[in-house]
Amino acid sequence: MLSRIAESLFWIGRYVERSDGTARILDVHLQLLLEDPWIDEDTACRSLLSVMGSEVDPDHAITRADVLAILAVDRSHPASIAYSLGAARENARRAREVVNTELWEVLNTTRARMPRKVAPEKVHEFFGWVRERSALAVGIVESATSRDEAYSFFTLGRSLERADMTARLLATRSLTEASGPSWTTILRSVGAYEAYLRTYRGVPSAKNAAEFLLLDRLFPRSILFAVTRAEQSLRDIEPRSDRAGIGDQALRHLGQIRSELEYRPIADILDDLQRHMDAVQLATSATSEAVRHRYFPTNAAPSWVAEKT
Repeated sequence: MLSRIAESLFWIGRYVERSDGTARILDVHLQLLLEDPWIDEDTACRSLLSVMGSEVDPDHAITRADVLAILAVDRSHPASIAYSLGAARENARRAREVVNTELWEVLNTTRARMPRKVAPEKVHEFFGWVRERSALAVGIVESATSRDEAYSFFTLGRSLERADMTARLLATRSLTEASGPSWTTILRSVGAYEAYLRTYRGVPSAKNAAEFLLLDRLFPRSILFAVTRAEQSLRDIEPRSDRAGIGDQALRHLGQIRSELEYRPIADILDDLQRHMDAVQLATSATSEAVRHRYFPTNAAPSWVAEKT
């Protein structure tokens, strides 16, 4: 496969997953601001922007409308939904010769219908639309793509982005304090609440909710599941030929962070959740960079604001 095609498929996966994850997080957190009058809007909005890697003016009060403008409809902001959908469509255009026609039509139509402004009463409806369009794109790939290198690069991108997105959500401890949403809200933001209830059969606690989002081997949005799937995608792209150890730098990064999470007691992770989630983000960034150098080294990798490379 041409490196240009592989790179486009990798970033289609990342951008589709990024738009879906951003819509989920914004939907829950902005709705919470409307429902709870005791939450300090400026603090909550700054925490949310921090999770998404966006820097804001410390002297300017941040409102719900500002967050919506920056992370939803701003076509020039790398962490916004509009930017992600546009970038996914652009990468599909570059790889048009291998991209499924239905996938191209979905991404093209979604980008064309992306609004430049969302009315306050239409915010929830807009986020639902983004989730549906992202799910449609992923569903087409899952149901109509051969399990070859094209599928592996797409899945690798999705898995890395999903691990990074979940880590960003868990990284900011202020989101679990009185000024931010509860663990129930965090679970809902990634579509994990019902799956959590079926697993633990009780009201979410910090330990159990964090354990579910970090370490559950069966839930597809947990960090461990996403990292494991990314490892498998890399092995599918290029089966191991090393007689000793792991020679692939990307696999090494993923294996190290997976082992760090898998074998460390959850209580230890919770004691320093910020550091461990920063490590996950660094590992996904380093993996993305290693993949770029190995498989498509000609261009600088796209990244969102504040992503370390």
